[in-house]
Amino acid sequence: MRPQIEQHVIVVGAGPVGLVTANLLADEGVRVTLVETCAELPRDLRASTFHPPTLDMLEPFGVVGSMIEQGLICPTWQFRDRNEGVIATFELARLSPDTKHPYRLQCEQWRLGELLYARLANNLLVTVRLGTTAVAVRHSADGVELDVTLPDGSGETIQGMFLIGADGIGSVVRHAIGAAFDGITIPELFLTMSTTYDFRETMPDLSNISYLSDPREWYVLIRTARVWRALFPVDASLDDKDVTSPARGERLLQGAVPRSQTYEVTHRTAYRVHERVASTYVKGRMVIAGDAAHVNNPLGGMGLNGGIHDAFNLCGKLIEVVRGAPLDTLERYSRQRRKVALDVVQQTTLRNRSILNTREPGAREAYYDELRGIVADPEKHRGYVMRTSMIQSLRDVDKVK
Repeated sequence: MRPQIEQHVIVVGAGPVGLVTANLLADEGVRVTLVETCAELPRDLRASTFHPPTLDMLEPFGVVGSMIEQGLICPTWQFRDRNEGVIATFELARLSPDTKHPYRLQCEQWRLGELLYARLANNLLVTVRLGTTAVAVRHSADGVELDVTLPDGSGETIQGMFLIGADGIGSVVRHAIGAAFDGITIPELFLTMSTTYDFRETMPDLSNISYLSDPREWYVLIRTARVWRALFPVDASLDDKDVTSPARGERLLQGAVPRSQTYEVTHRTAYRVHERVASTYVKGRMVIAGDAAHVNNPLGGMGLNGGIHDAFNLCGKLIEVVRGAPLDTLERYSRQRRKVALDVVQQTTLRNRSILNTREPGAREAYYDELRGIVADPEKHRGYVMRTSMIQSLRDVDKVK
């Protein structure tokens, strides 16, 4: 750890992005106050995929070994057709020259959160304020001020030199910087269920991460160390109780893989999905990252990873500013990471969804032929997994001034 710098950064949100940010700053000697609405560390089950460069980035924290122990290494992933079977299997071993981790790791994001939180526990530079809700944020004469509501309902104002909003899609900080959040809402809900059934009993050639295309009802299967997670699109006009009802879940799972037995479902959740990017990530000494800055559908596992990449990019530049670089150094963070969100993350996740649910037979076959051609060509295969694993975007972003 470097010597302490007499600066104070407020971080709003103790999800993975906020926790990565707090760890990065504290490791550089910066004093941090981490504010989180939940009384306990969130255990969000939505995201579980970690891409190779993200694992490389997390290595200095000493948490990757524990993540691997608790998770599942996935060396391949597939596009499949519900009737035809495997269309294309992508091999992440082709990334070996470019990463220490040529695979995807399936590990629930809250497990990373707990490891990062434990790392902060005895750090005298870090103050964690759980059960504390951010209400409003503004610039002051010499920094920033954050109004919060405490667990007992009383109010307090926290002062700092900089403020980072990692506070999710409803970000108070994004509202404060006046950023638009334009984009679309996906026209269906996504229903995710965890089941103990091993789908390899029916599909022995199934990869641990598989996207199953169908013109009537596509779905996704992702294996973790303990369960399989199945994601289905569901009519958004249904009420929440109907969407997550056991009967609906059973119908969907039986439609995917018919069985004589009832599926054991250990968890189910439904959520609306958006494709949105903030018009700017920075205003003065206030910055946003992760879902506060950009949201996308989960097809490709780019949301959580992109948020962590935001944190590393941002903290590198913020440390420069703390040490004397111009304040507008932070604007380059906004330009770089917005470009990735718009040109890489959104385009990839929207294309994945398009491939899965395209109904016109000719267009579906054209997609399939394209994917087969990529897999068959070593150069194209490697280029494709470089892009979908987010390594290429990290290299390209340095070209954005």
